[in-house]
Amino acid sequence: MCKVYNSIGCITTIKSHLLKNGINEFKSLNELRNFQKNYEIALQEIESKHTFLIEQEKTALSDEISQLEDSIKTKKTEVENQLKSKLECLKRSLENLPTTHSNLAKEFITDFRKIILTIKIWVNELNFNERVCNSVQEETSILVDTLSKKKSRYKFIDSFLQIAIGESALLELNELKRKKFVINEINNSIYGALGEQKVVKELEKLSDEFVLINDFNYSFHPPIYYPLEKNYIKSVQMDHLLISSSGIFLIETKNWSEHSLNNLSMYSPVQQIKRANFALNKILSEKSAESISILKRHHWGVRKIPIRNLIVLINQKPQEEFQYVKILTLKELRGYVNYFEPCLSNTETRNIANFLLEI
Repeated sequence: MCKVYNSIGCITTIKSHLLKNGINEFKSLNELRNFQKNYEIALQEIESKHTFLIEQEKTALSDEISQLEDSIKTKKTEVENQLKSKLECLKRSLENLPTTHSNLAKEFITDFRKIILTIKIWVNELNFNERVCNSVQEETSILVDTLSKKKSRYKFIDSFLQIAIGESALLELNELKRKKFVINEINNSIYGALGEQKVVKELEKLSDEFVLINDFNYSFHPPIYYPLEKNYIKSVQMDHLLISSSGIFLIETKNWSEHSLNNLSMYSPVQQIKRANFALNKILSEKSAESISILKRHHWGVRKIPIRNLIVLINQKPQEEFQYVKILTLKELRGYVNYFEPCLSNTETRNIANFLLEI
């Protein structure tokens, strides 16, 4: 089985973007794709969930309102009974006053107490309902306030059910929409990663003489001049480098639709891979210039490592052929890389792979 190093580049981009936006529950590309495919279903599930929750709340409110009303009635009855008991106590005290006295002083005291008790009874009877109301209000103020709030909430749900459901689901819906927006920002990377993943799985089937390096990156200090486009290359990224006894296969993967193939605004993958080839040759030539041996010396001169440019299109490829670049479908890939005769030893293959992994 082919030896594989590094995660594919688009996966790295996707993980970085998601983590930066506080999204870390997706563990694979399939989970991301399933999220996108099932987004509308997820919206409906959230709405159904909060419809159920609001209906549950309404039922609970109805029970709580009934319980609170009963508690307030019970408290009112208790207060009435307490005040009635106090009034009866005053009346009994009045009735139990002595009617005959041994002297004038005691008669005066009894008459005075009778007047006081009579006034108290009169005041209590006169303000009985008001005193009941005030006492009930003091004893049940928290219950009454709670009852008022629960009745108000119940009325709101009963009158504006859909608004109540919307308010309940708002945070969850907003978070789902935010995730969709963040994920849609990297749609191209997701499709790219799916394509690169298929290429890696196909190349993994090769023998262990092959070494696959994914997401190869290199920066030049100072930048190198690229005469073909008359500009400078500061850094380069390559989807896959496949090192074998027949040389290096520089592979660029495109998971493009037919529309993308015909889109004139898309940067040419042919130009892209030629640019990468120039950079890779520069890297390898610098290694030779440093007199660090990658290849066994030959008495005729400095040997060259064959580098072949491959563009792998996952869905379909154009009919045209291009100079210095081979366009392949995924099914053609393994047959093509196995076609070439070996020109490097196993040691040289390992040297090249180790050099590219270490720089």
